[in-house]
Amino acid sequence: MRKGSVILIGVLAVLAILAFSIIGAYNNLVSKSEAVETAYSQIDNQLQRRNDLIPNLVETVKRYAAHEEEVFTQVAEARSKLAGAGTPAELAEADAQMTSALSRLLAIAENYPELKANQNFIQLQDELAGTENRIATARRDYNEVARDYNTTIRRLPTNIIAGIFGFERADYFEASEESREVPDVGEIFGD
Repeated sequence: MRKGSVILIGVLAVLAILAFSIIGAYNNLVSKSEAVETAYSQIDNQLQRRNDLIPNLVETVKRYAAHEEEVFTQVAEARSKLAGAGTPAELAEADAQMTSALSRLLAIAENYPELKANQNFIQLQDELAGTENRIATARRDYNEVARDYNTTIRRLPTNIIAGIFGFERADYFEASEESREVPDVGEIFGD
């Protein structure tokens, strides 16, 4: 074999190894990006589940506390904002608004013993509590997947491939400033 052929085979072998490495890194980024999207959709699914429970809860409370119109309006506005959220930041803000409105709605029950004893209300409260736990789990899972993806796209040499193919950082699902504030319990209970 001639010396030129050996060099050519060596160069081709190096190029093949490089190509397979790039393909592997790209495929890894695609998988992690899809995992982020899937985890985000799970948050969305759980928020939708909660959103679907709310009209029944509101109607049940209205039967006992029809004059609490301001709270019902807040819940309706929060549902609308949640439905229109498109980014993790918007979703977190809308979720905080919904959580606040639901707290006020549930606080109404303290003033109506018959409502607190209503079986439908109790069941809806239990379903809502279970859904809130699912939402918290989905948020945590999303943030873990987003962290893994973000770490991957920042590491060498994957960051070069991520830059070439346009893989961008995933936003974390963070609590809004409103949800970080300690609620005024007197305001919730109308004191």
